[in-house]
Amino acid sequence: MQMDEAGRDAALTADVLEDRYGLIADVVVPVHMGTDTINRRVLTDDGLRLFVKQYPSTADLDAARNAWDMSEYCRAANLPVPRVWPDADDNLVTIAEGSAWAVVDEAPGRVTTSAMTVPLAEHIGVVMGRMHRVLAAYPLPNRVQQARWRTEPVEGAAAKCDTVMAKAARDGHDDLDQLRADLDQRRTDLLIHAAVLRRQLPTTLVEQALHADLTRTNLITLFNAVTGIIDFRCASALPAWELGRAAFDPRTVATSTEWKACALAMVRAYCSEHPSLPIQEVRACARIALLYMLFSFYGATTAEYNLPQDAELDLQRHWSERQTAIRRLLGDLEGIEDELTAFGAGGDSS
Repeated sequence: MQMDEAGRDAALTADVLEDRYGLIADVVVPVHMGTDTINRRVLTDDGLRLFVKQYPSTADLDAARNAWDMSEYCRAANLPVPRVWPDADDNLVTIAEGSAWAVVDEAPGRVTTSAMTVPLAEHIGVVMGRMHRVLAAYPLPNRVQQARWRTEPVEGAAAKCDTVMAKAARDGHDDLDQLRADLDQRRTDLLIHAAVLRRQLPTTLVEQALHADLTRTNLITLFNAVTGIIDFRCASALPAWELGRAAFDPRTVATSTEWKACALAMVRAYCSEHPSLPIQEVRACARIALLYMLFSFYGATTAEYNLPQDAELDLQRHWSERQTAIRRLLGDLEGIEDELTAFGAGGDSS
């Protein structure tokens, strides 16, 4: 009987694991998530639970190797990072069957799909603070995280609203009326608020090596604790940006009545672990998160990503939650910044 596609995929994965890692796969299950790699979960014959990534031919393998190197660097510093398996030649990225591969331990827990709780936000703050402190000594990566929120002309960002709307119409977007309303609001917010928000940013911001994608989708959690940090991007970026992006997670801000308590708990815990981040940058992290959301159109259209239906719906939800989060942050920014200042100064607003 001819082997089906799933069977061929499992056999290919098993061959790579045996040839390059000396591991015998017992069960191989495809994981339909992510857009950059083909992913599988594997259970080996001796009970190991692994996550296997296969890179497309277009992947930047130097960037992948750098990301895994940073991951191992953080694991060596006792951060909750899954082990990357070296292959038979001690490489963190192996070449086999015409593709590049990486194999990591599967962390216990799961990606949180709901709003953060205050205890989870606090633990994320602890882990992020430790990570930023550890990575301050890491060589500055060549890859630089984009900062459109800081540098892109406001008029150019506002003009993207029309570009996005035209693309959505061509692609047959499900709800053009709602998207048009969202983009009209985004254009207004950009033109009214962006320049004012930027003027009150610190003149200089600390830059260092960072994970650079430390959001809820790349955190494995179990019982309100972070058990695994995954998918390092490894870029030169701003700690205040990474902190603000996580603390003001759009899903939490948009859907939880405890969103401010979560954000403040995360930043308080972060400051206790990484007190050297300048106070003006601690204060600015909410403003940076707001600007980052204003200048991002990710999720407004989804057809270009060819995602499974569940993932596409989640991305559409992400766009909607960002819209709500922008409104809430604009309404509460001054008070939030005052409370953040107290944390950075060693105070406690609780």
